[in-house]
Amino acid sequence: MSTEVRPPLHRERVVRAAIDLADAEGLATLSMRNLAATLGVVPMALYKHVADKQDLVTGMIDAVVAGYPTPTEEGWRDRMRQRVLGARDALLAHPWLRGAIETSNRRTPVVLGHLDALAGEFFAAGFSADLTHHAMHVLGHRVWGFSPEAFDDSGSPPSPSEAADPTALADRFPHIMAITRDSMARTDGAGCDSDREFAFALDLLLDAFERLHAAGWQSRAPEGTTW
Repeated sequence: MSTEVRPPLHRERVVRAAIDLADAEGLATLSMRNLAATLGVVPMALYKHVADKQDLVTGMIDAVVAGYPTPTEEGWRDRMRQRVLGARDALLAHPWLRGAIETSNRRTPVVLGHLDALAGEFFAAGFSADLTHHAMHVLGHRVWGFSPEAFDDSGSPPSPSEAADPTALADRFPHIMAITRDSMARTDGAGCDSDREFAFALDLLLDAFERLHAAGWQSRAPEGTTW
């Protein structure tokens, strides 16, 4: 009589299984109970490898961030772009990741390593610590592959009154409606595309950082200095 031999349980295997579950069902539905069922163990067995769900999610973030691609380009701007867009690719592959990063208060060596590598690209290009500091703040959550939007209407359909009277809506918000009409009328794919918008904003920021670096920007410049 043969007995099935289970692979040994360790933190990496637990975290990998949790990532697969979150990818399939979302982070909100991930629990120690259903993770244990997936691994074929009792829930208490997991606590030998992760302290709690927060520790589990921290491990999941670390595992994804550790897999960010290493840039292969030469110039700092292309390398920075490759790093940030690589983070965005990971975010798109793991939809739960954004919420996990936004709610995490743990700065692990893996997370700090990613931030240090980004700052290192600026330093390698000759940026001052001052400009690098401010550039990192401006990049903000873009270093993790996402950016705050002016508004997110993905889950908010127009009210019945708005849908019934689009003319009144256009009269009240003419500029927003002009943008909406233009975007909807485009057939070249250049309308409202989140990946294009992300890359567009990133390129604008990198262009600005390059210009400020060339101009010798400093945060405590004499009053009246323009860049």
